[in-house]
Amino acid sequence: MTGLRDVTIVTLPRGCISTTHGHLRSVGREGNEGMALWVGVQEDRHFAVTETVIPAQRHIRTNDGVCVIVAAEELHRLNVWLYKSGLKLLAQIHSHPGRAYHSTTDDAYAVATTVGCLSLVVPNFAREPFDFARVAAYRLDEKAKWNALPPAALSRMIMISS
Repeated sequence: MTGLRDVTIVTLPRGCISTTHGHLRSVGREGNEGMALWVGVQEDRHFAVTETVIPAQRHIRTNDGVCVIVAAEELHRLNVWLYKSGLKLLAQIHSHPGRAYHSTTDDAYAVATTVGCLSLVVPNFAREPFDFARVAAYRLDEKAKWNALPPAALSRMIMISS
């Protein structure tokens, strides 16, 4: 049986990118980070994203910075829904106000926690068009460490479909 760690090809509908980017840009206009999730089905080494999920989220701004929080109740609701729908969570996508990187908060409070999941960070509150070359990408390993995924590797993995 294969798990998300075995996924080498992801098909991602253009509409899922548009929904994600639209949400991140919208909350970014208010000076907030946003979060979206890509879910779908896996068959061997192929993962087909079927939809973007925008979880219920709180946007926090303090003197120390900004963050987005998905509460425990929402995480539980999402997990039950994924199980009943026969879907898997492949990726979490969130925005940062400036450069794209995985912060220690991102490491500690990830929504996607299965080995092989992706975490994508979009810079500048998603003001620019979505571009995998500008996204910071990470993949979760067996030691619960987020490892950087170079843009070229991410581009080879993800095939955008209509």
